[in-house]
Amino acid sequence: MSQRIAFVASNGPSAQTARAALVGRFGTVPEDQADVIVALGGDGFMLDTLHRTQHLDVPVYGMNRGTVGFLMNEYSETDLLERLEQAEEAVINPLSMRATCADGSVHHALAINEVSLLRAGPQAAKLRISIDGRLRMEELVCDGALVSTPAGSTAYNYSAHGPILPIGSDVLALTAIAPFRPRRWRGALLPKTAKVRFDVVEAEKRPVMADADSNSVENVTSVEIQSEPDIAHRILFDPGHGLEERLIREQFV
Repeated sequence: MSQRIAFVASNGPSAQTARAALVGRFGTVPEDQADVIVALGGDGFMLDTLHRTQHLDVPVYGMNRGTVGFLMNEYSETDLLERLEQAEEAVINPLSMRATCADGSVHHALAINEVSLLRAGPQAAKLRISIDGRLRMEELVCDGALVSTPAGSTAYNYSAHGPILPIGSDVLALTAIAPFRPRRWRGALLPKTAKVRFDVVEAEKRPVMADADSNSVENVTSVEIQSEPDIAHRILFDPGHGLEERLIREQFV
């Protein structure tokens, strides 16, 4: 049985050229009529596509026409239908961010990879950390901190020396970015059900911004983060090259 495919592409020339070739070969349908969405670009475009189509409950198969492509499969036109038929599905839940700003405004966003807090001035940030309503760290002096999903653990989290998490581990990584005090603090592993709260200490003197998959909020005074089990993103990978294999392989590079 043939699948109805929606081809979408980033604005990059190689992605647009690929989409034109694939549409000419296989045709295309609107996203809300598709059995599968094929996204052409890099990881950033893949994240945008997943966020934009989360209400459709349609799996997304990415082909790399960008740079890193950790969430993407290799590009090929000739065997696409067979690859889609044999693809393995990974289901991931995003994080929700609730950020309160100095002016009292509240901002909500979802993040597939991570929610990060970053200093927005010349001085280090001071953060107070609570987990499930219980104070766990009175003061973390740092350039920032982040909470990562397993799917995002090889991205910013790994660059900040956080752990790579197996895709089915049901844990989150809380990782400090350039921590000054406590010295050598390596972060924490938290159950997926944990509710994390950061309070910004001396917010006027040491401004902090929050970011959820490139949705940025400035001058935050507190940020609450938790997993959203009711939202599921379906990502397709070629057999033997799924997220679990990629996360393991990344640790032996």
